[in-house]
Amino acid sequence: MTDDPRPEPLFSAAEMHRRRDDFRAELARRDLSHALVYGANRSGSAVSWLTGWPVTREALLVVGPAEADDVLLVNFYNHVPQARRLSLVPVDWIGRNAMTTALERLASAGGHPARVGVAGPLPFGHYRTLTDQVAEVVDLNPAYTAMRLVKSEEEVAALRKAAALTDATVGSLERALREGVTEHELVAEMEHTYVAAGGMHHIHYLGVTGMDNPSVGVPAQWPTARGIRERDVVTCEISVAVAPEYSGQLLRTFTVGAPPTPRYARLHEVAEEAFETLRTRLRPGTHARELAAAGAVIEAAGFTAIDDLVHGFGGGYLPPVIDGPGRPPGPTPDVVLAAGMTVVVQPNVVTRDLSAGVQTGELLLVRDHGAERLHDYPYGLRRTG
Repeated sequence: MTDDPRPEPLFSAAEMHRRRDDFRAELARRDLSHALVYGANRSGSAVSWLTGWPVTREALLVVGPAEADDVLLVNFYNHVPQARRLSLVPVDWIGRNAMTTALERLASAGGHPARVGVAGPLPFGHYRTLTDQVAEVVDLNPAYTAMRLVKSEEEVAALRKAAALTDATVGSLERALREGVTEHELVAEMEHTYVAAGGMHHIHYLGVTGMDNPSVGVPAQWPTARGIRERDVVTCEISVAVAPEYSGQLLRTFTVGAPPTPRYARLHEVAEEAFETLRTRLRPGTHARELAAAGAVIEAAGFTAIDDLVHGFGGGYLPPVIDGPGRPPGPTPDVVLAAGMTVVVQPNVVTRDLSAGVQTGELLLVRDHGAERLHDYPYGLRRTG
């Protein structure tokens, strides 16, 4: 029996064709014959969304008038074989310079078009090479972002899988929280949980401080060698992915070996009130300003926030991004919720001196009837040890 090195695809061929059809329809609307979609260093969600190839070192998708014209250019050379197994678009090596190779492809197809669309984080050097040979470059990033807001049923199913892995990972964190365990060891325990189950890294942020003399108001992006102590409080923001940009997101607060102090009990009470206020507003037709107004619950209680209050998720860090009440006031996004959007509601309630804070929240799906949970992890501030 011969081993098949191709994994079971997460999305159907029909789903992948739908995405490229939608993208090509945007090109037609802009009167564009071609577009270049870029990603590098494991970033650039549009490449994987359109092809099925998770970006590694560098990838550049050339999109033409028809599917037969598309080609995915991949670097490094030794990444090409697996890219050919995973991508639904034909794959070639990117050559010595991504943009030079892409322009050569365009020239061989009948000469450089006068206008070319671009999506993804195109570096300045590639942009300069492109504009030396193409008269007008059209930014397709806003249009691409709009395509990612409302999820297909297959995308929702993928997010459910990611949410389940995220739940299991936070469960392993809760079980591992005991005196003497370091933050590094906690991260190792979490990573073992989801990697062994086929999950992918996204984020695992931890905030660890003593409840009696706190100094951490929001989870940190990098763990430390600090050991867990009795009467610590631990906040977390955990996202496990099943494919690039298809992640759950769970935010919770734990106390170690003791119940919450009155200060932390009150912080979490306000966070739960803010979460519920926001959750009930997640319905089609709600404007972002109605979500932003929910931050008043936090300020009315005498607290503030460091983290965002709400943000879109599932396909990137998406609109609407609602600032927490602790920031200088800025414009509210002009975004109206629609059925099929997925957002993270995450009230991070913090004392005004920013020394003590809690996290509670998770990824939610906007349905016609309101918000639907994708996670199953219990709500509430939990005691361990």
